Amino acid sequence: MAGLRKRTAAPQDAAPSADAASAVLTKATLRAAELLGLNNATLARVVGVSEAHVSRMAKGERVLEVGTKPAELAALVVRVYRSLDALVGNSEPQRRAWMTSFNRAFNEAPKDAIQRAEGLARVVHYLDGARAMV
Repeated sequence: MAGLRKRTAAPQDAAPSADAASAVLTKATLRAAELLGLNNATLARVVGVSEAHVSRMAKGERVLEVGTKPAELAALVVRVYRSLDALVGNSEPQRRAWMTSFNRAFNEAPKDAIQRAEGLARVVHYLDGARAMV
């Protein structure tokens, strides 16, 4: 049967998993931001997208595309949440207090520090170090 080719695992088969990964990352980022006390405007600055984009993410109309700079920054937001949550024992008041209190390691509150990529990386590194001591 000339002209007929056997269907192979092509990029079409990989697309749903990439879409699923983007959806999971988006949902995890929104949840982490909520639990860290970050509003949409702050989250938008942290991951480098517009506030409208974050609003559409919350409505399920947009996702953070895996492999992009905003997705990389979003993954760090999730790491901040996971590390901080482990340190404060799942205490929302302590988590929010830590995010909004001045920290000499950053010379500002972590909530402010994470709004720059360099500050976000410093907060992740700081929390990773604190977790290593526990």
